Amino acid sequence: MDGPGGETTRPGGSGEAGTGTRARSRTRSRAVAVLLLLGAVAYTAWVLEVLIATGLDPVRTYVSELAAVDQPLGGIFRATDLVAGAAVFLAAGAALTGRERRPWPVAGWAGLLLFGAATAADSRLPLSCAPTVDPECAARETAGLVPATHTAHAISSSLAMTGALIGVVALTVAARRYGRGTPLARFGPAPAAAELAATAWTLVAVAAFEAGRGTWLLGAGQRAQVLLVALWLAVLCAHVARGDVLGGTEARGEATRGEAAHGNEARGNEARGKDV
Repeated sequence: MDGPGGETTRPGGSGEAGTGTRARSRTRSRAVAVLLLLGAVAYTAWVLEVLIATGLDPVRTYVSELAAVDQPLGGIFRATDLVAGAAVFLAAGAALTGRERRPWPVAGWAGLLLFGAATAADSRLPLSCAPTVDPECAARETAGLVPATHTAHAISSSLAMTGALIGVVALTVAARRYGRGTPLARFGPAPAAAELAATAWTLVAVAAFEAGRGTWLLGAGQRAQVLLVALWLAVLCAHVARGDVLGGTEARGEATRGEAAHGNEARGNEARGKDV
């Protein structure tokens, strides 16, 4: 059909483009949701210590000590950390390929990208021994006689938790600002606030342990910290599964563009009908 000025137009072209864009957005949302769920499940693998005797006191020991080289189940926990990190990294990377460029959601997904990369690196930089339960290990660590992976592990763990905190706070704020009524907007603030409290608890306990003043329930605090991250990731998964990849805005933006395209098509068809 020839349009004004001899231009050739195809009925339904804009509508088909809008439908294709929405389909790609939904596919990306589903992929991100699946990866987030996988990451959340793998990141809670440490709960197996409830069923399997590890010889480590969950109230006093670091979670990462479960994956130490000298621990009998260390290989399993290192593998699940790698899966968790890789899954969240891929999810965040996929989310960042979207069209959303508002600062809060972009900062949040960038934080999760850092969290995923650092968690995966963490799994490749295990402790050689468990310092909270092995006095000889603690002494060697203090004297600097342990492998360099101990220092590298501390750095990667710090980066992972920093990324997690950025992601938790920024994406929760984004959902509250742009996605009222979505799962993350409704259920995200509680685990986000609890995560901040658990992080403060863990930092104080680590400082006390390093000062030789006991563990101050270090293990319990860190396990609460890790569990809350996994819980929040599950809430984010439910949020993304609805099509809200970036702070609740992208899906609605795609829908609005699609509706506008259909509206323009309908008005064009009506105008052509009148001309006839």
